[in-house]
Amino acid sequence: MSATASLEPPRIYPTFRYRDAAGMIDWLGKAFGFTVHARYADDKGVVQHAELALGSAMIMLGTVRDDAYGKMVGAPGQNCGKSTYIAVGDADALFARAKAADAKILEGLTDRDYGSREFICADPEGNVWSFGTYWPKAHEKAG
Repeated sequence: MSATASLEPPRIYPTFRYRDAAGMIDWLGKAFGFTVHARYADDKGVVQHAELALGSAMIMLGTVRDDAYGKMVGAPGQNCGKSTYIAVGDADALFARAKAADAKILEGLTDRDYGSREFICADPEGNVWSFGTYWPKAHEKAG
């Protein structure tokens, strides 16, 4: 692997639309530890686009809009088979943090046969989040 490959930024950014994007930015920070990387709002304070960071990973989000993209992805809580998995170092600590922020726990802490310790929860608008210690890396052989 070349030195530049290890410095390459992520190429995949899960994106979300929320009814209350401003409130969800605060909640995602409280529940999961996300920090605001960028936040763009209109003159009424409605979040049009935001980028939140968690370690080297990022998500993007904005307020629900009745536009072409909104019609494609659906409203919050209409998962259509979508969820986001995030690798973490300490699933137990994050589970406690998520519970304290009133995340809806869909599956409690579970030890998987492939070595991951993980849990699944939903945010206040119904999007499904999975957090676990399994952390695949593109530059390493799967195993």
